[in-house]
Amino acid sequence: MDLDGAPGDGKPVVLVVMGVSGCGKSTVAALLAGRLGWPFEEGDALHPQANVEKMTAGHPLTDEDRAPWLQKVAAWVEEQLDAGRSGLITCSALKRAYRDVINRRGSGVVFVFLSGTREAIAARLNERHGHYMPVSLLDSQFADLEEPALDEPAIRIDIGPAPGVIADHIVNQLNLTG
Repeated sequence: MDLDGAPGDGKPVVLVVMGVSGCGKSTVAALLAGRLGWPFEEGDALHPQANVEKMTAGHPLTDEDRAPWLQKVAAWVEEQLDAGRSGLITCSALKRAYRDVINRRGSGVVFVFLSGTREAIAARLNERHGHYMPVSLLDSQFADLEEPALDEPAIRIDIGPAPGVIADHIVNQLNLTG
């Protein structure tokens, strides 16, 4: 993992909290944003309405569906970095090609991969209300998931502990300060 130009060196960094639906991206990112005082964007809010409708109907998104959304996520990341601000954004970022779009400038981004078993995440999705992503799409998310490779600017965090503990692990592992 190459984190050159990343947290701890005084330069702005954008954390992309990633993983399959239900892994805790929004909860953990909100905790981190509050702790660090960084801007936070809910990546799901950037989906075109057609994507939301497709997922609500129980249909998985294709690469073509995701392309405009990923461009919006990448634009948000670049806006923060261009302004000299650190920030956090949630995005499933399931495939390396998606992460390459988000990190198209090649620096200033760290992917925080929230990793858990299908069973644990399915249980979370079954308890979640008011979100358009049905548990029936979880298998398609795991099928698309390409875990970050060693040459990507990423850390892997297990979702087993409580969200506050997960946030602590991220802060400590990346040596973050607000």
